[in-house]
Amino acid sequence: METAFFEIAGGVTAPKGFRASAVRSGIREALSARNDLGLVISDFPAVAAATFTTNKIKAAPVRVSAAHLRASDTRAIIANSGNANACTGSTGIQNAKRMAQAVARQLGLKDRQVLVCSTGRIGRDLPIEKIEMAVPALVAGLNSGGSEVVARAIMTSDTFHKEIAVEIPLAGANVRIGGIAKGAGMINPDMATMLCFITTDAPISKRELQKLTSASVEQSFNRVTVDGDMSTNDTAICIANGQAAIPVMEPGQHSYDKFAQALNFVMRQLARMIVEDGEGVTKFVEVHVKGAATYQDARKAAEAVANSMLVKCAWYGEDPNWGRIMDAVGYSSAKVREEMIDIFFDGVAATQHGLLSSTPENTLKEILRNKKFTVTIDLHLGSAEYKVFTTDLTPEYVKFNMGE
Repeated sequence: METAFFEIAGGVTAPKGFRASAVRSGIREALSARNDLGLVISDFPAVAAATFTTNKIKAAPVRVSAAHLRASDTRAIIANSGNANACTGSTGIQNAKRMAQAVARQLGLKDRQVLVCSTGRIGRDLPIEKIEMAVPALVAGLNSGGSEVVARAIMTSDTFHKEIAVEIPLAGANVRIGGIAKGAGMINPDMATMLCFITTDAPISKRELQKLTSASVEQSFNRVTVDGDMSTNDTAICIANGQAAIPVMEPGQHSYDKFAQALNFVMRQLARMIVEDGEGVTKFVEVHVKGAATYQDARKAAEAVANSMLVKCAWYGEDPNWGRIMDAVGYSSAKVREEMIDIFFDGVAATQHGLLSSTPENTLKEILRNKKFTVTIDLHLGSAEYKVFTTDLTPEYVKFNMGE
C-alpha cells in the first residue's frame, strides 16, 4: 500500500523556499542568554491562513495579525517570547505594528505582509526598542536550517521544543509541510496558550488553505486541555508558497485529500507534544467518548471529563475512580442514560451498564501507572464520537503557577 506521507527533518524550513532565524533581543532580562525573538519567512509570494483565540480579551499581536491576514501575499512571521503584549491598550497595538514594520523594512516588504505573534507575561508593555534593534541581526541570520532555533526562541514554560515535518509524494513530485509550536500551560480547547507556525510548499489557494487550516485546528489544538484556561494570544498560522512542482490543488482531487490528511497529522502531533509538555504533568490521557446521540453530546461529555479537577487529581494518584468520570459525564449536559454507560481504561472495563465491572481494582491501577493511557466512555445512544487530549493535575502544576 502506498505511504501517504512520511516524517522528515527540518521543521518549518523543510518546505522549499522558507528560511528562519532567532536572536536574543533582551526581552527576558532574567534569562539574558536565551533567544527570545524568532522569524520565519518565505522567499516567494505566499498565501496564509490562521485561527486565533476565541477569548474576548485578545492580545495586540492577535488583532494586528488578523488585520494583516487579509493581505493577498503573506511573507513572514515574527514572534517573541517573554512578553505577551496583551492588555497593553493602544500602545500595545502600536508596538505590534512596529514589530511588523521593522521586519518589513529590512526585507523590502509591506507591513501587511508580516504577521506578528507574542507569548509571555500579560499586562506589561513590550520593550519594542529592543526588538527593533535586534531585527537587523534577525534578518541577517536567516537560513534554511533555522527551524529549531525559532522553536526554542518562542518557548516559555515549555520543557522541550516542538517541531515536525513531513513529505508527501504527490503527482510525481514531493510536497512538504513543516511545523513548530509552543505551549505548556493555560491550555484549553478553542486553542490554548500556544503558538503554531506551519509552512508548506504546496500550491493551494488562500481560500482552500483557510478551510483546511480551520478543519485541522478543530481536529488538533481545539481538542487539547491541560488546565482549563484559555489564553489571550493563541495563534495558529499556515503559510503556503506553491514552490512544489505540482498543479494547484483543488477539492475533490486525490492530491488535495492527501495534503489534508498530512496537515491534520502535523497539527495533531504538535498538539500531542503540547499536552505531553503540560506544566508539571505526569500523565498523558486520551479521553474518547463514543456512542453518543450527537456530535455535540460527545464533545460535551469528553470535555467535561477532560477538564474535571477531581478526575485529573485521581489520575495523578493513579486511582481508577470511575465514579468521578460518571459524575462529569452526568453534569456535561450531554444526553445520557446511566444504565447504558460503559467506561474502559485502555480497553479494560471499569464500568459496565453504569455499574462496577468485575475487573479487579489492581488491574485498573496497573493501567493508570502508565504515563499514557486512554479512557473510553461508550454511551450506547448513537454513533457520534469525540476525542480530547488531556493530563493529570499535580502539586508541581500548583507550585509552578503560584507566582513569579
